[in-house]
Amino acid sequence: MWRKLPQFRLIFCLLWLLSAAAGFGVLAKYQSTEGPVGKIPQGWPEGAQAVLDQAKDTLIMFAHPQCPCTRASIEELNRLMAKSHGQLVAQVYFFRPHDSQSDWVKTDLWRSAAAIPGVSVHEDIDGAQAQLFGAETSGNVLLYDTRAQLLFNGGITGSRGHAGDNTGEDTIVSLVSGEAVSLKQTPVYGCSLLSHCQTVQKGEAQ
Repeated sequence: MWRKLPQFRLIFCLLWLLSAAAGFGVLAKYQSTEGPVGKIPQGWPEGAQAVLDQAKDTLIMFAHPQCPCTRASIEELNRLMAKSHGQLVAQVYFFRPHDSQSDWVKTDLWRSAAAIPGVSVHEDIDGAQAQLFGAETSGNVLLYDTRAQLLFNGGITGSRGHAGDNTGEDTIVSLVSGEAVSLKQTPVYGCSLLSHCQTVQKGEAQ
């Protein structure tokens, strides 16, 4: 079959295959590149707006409302809360620039998070709370026990923008169930949290 093709068509097909392979390689690298994490406090930081629960472990997620990658993190948070069987309370803080309108932050990601039982959502003006907790990437999750001690820090997706079984989620489920775990940190996959994310392809998450 290949011998019957004119030479220019054969070259075109080979070039197309090479460019497609390169594209897949770039995409795979993008999906597997973890975001930065700041200095996470081992104890509950002074000045935190989030409320530490006195009876259950407290989970805090920091998210960018315009980040399409965060959709998977919200989906996994929904699964995580269901798996925790009421042993966990969660709060999601969405970054909002001080000069933005309310609808900039209240995207479908906000609404999806707010619809999860046991989860409360809040605005984080200029990322002040995220900075206090050392979060720099959208989807960063922190878990503290009732004594205000850090149990877990990381992400709850296996790669950027992909929902499904992952180590972070499994680790948190084990922790809130009282099981011993050896892993207490996982990579966070998402957009930059403390910026407009160049408006993170504004409109994609709305």
